[in-house]
Amino acid sequence: MTDHQNLLAEQRRALILDEVRRRGGVRVNELTRKLNVSDMTVRRDLDALARQGVVEKVHGGAVPVVEASTHEPGFEAKSALELSAKEDIARAAARMAAPGSAIALSGGTTTFALAHHLLEVPDLTVVTNSVRVADVFHTAQRPGPTGAPRPGAATVVLTGGVRTPSDSLVGPVADQAIRSLHFDVLFLGVHGISVEAGLSTPNLAEAETNRRFVQAARRVVVVADHTKWGTVGLSSFAELTEVDTLVTDAGLSPRAREEIAEHLPGLLLAGGSGDEEPEGDG
Repeated sequence: MTDHQNLLAEQRRALILDEVRRRGGVRVNELTRKLNVSDMTVRRDLDALARQGVVEKVHGGAVPVVEASTHEPGFEAKSALELSAKEDIARAAARMAAPGSAIALSGGTTTFALAHHLLEVPDLTVVTNSVRVADVFHTAQRPGPTGAPRPGAATVVLTGGVRTPSDSLVGPVADQAIRSLHFDVLFLGVHGISVEAGLSTPNLAEAETNRRFVQAARRVVVVADHTKWGTVGLSSFAELTEVDTLVTDAGLSPRAREEIAEHLPGLLLAGGSGDEEPEGDG
């Protein structure tokens, strides 16, 4: 299939991962024929996917990694994955935050990347349950040589709660803080997203806190790289119909794009030659 010869490595690996998950395993020689690339290229792609922890190499091919639905990686482990994709997503999502608006950011490494880009949006009110996200804003707000705070700096509200391995604050304290608030936009990081399970997380308490976030938001924007598609955690907290826009990267496979288009009003693919505008978002 000559169409695959000019694919970027990231897009090719997304196709390989989609094939592995769909079929339960693939052989190297099958992928070389399907993608019309060399045996060495396929093996390098499988090595990269194995390092990301999404496939397991076996003799002659690869099989999907069946991760326990209760496994929750720590922040540092997740922060090393899909760095360029997260940066592309963060840059695109930041344009959805209007100056002077009230927004919420959930925990996660993608929302952490997004927080850095939101520093340039003036007069935001930011509610977050992420210690890392709050630190980004607090560090930027430290008074300069004159002792005065930076003009237009965000007002940040940290919810409080019990800290998770991903440095999010969850539980009754966080839930109570969110319950009485209303946001123009929620930027939501997720552990997994799928047609069947919707948005999910391996942490039961985090699922309830995220559910509160979704209920309090006028608009829900999910920020998730392409590897999150098809992943299912222990607890679902929202259906796809509750999401207004998914901001992801160009590594998302064509098959996944078709499935998402059937269930979501807005899909924004970040990166590449330019960001593709979400359908149905006006």
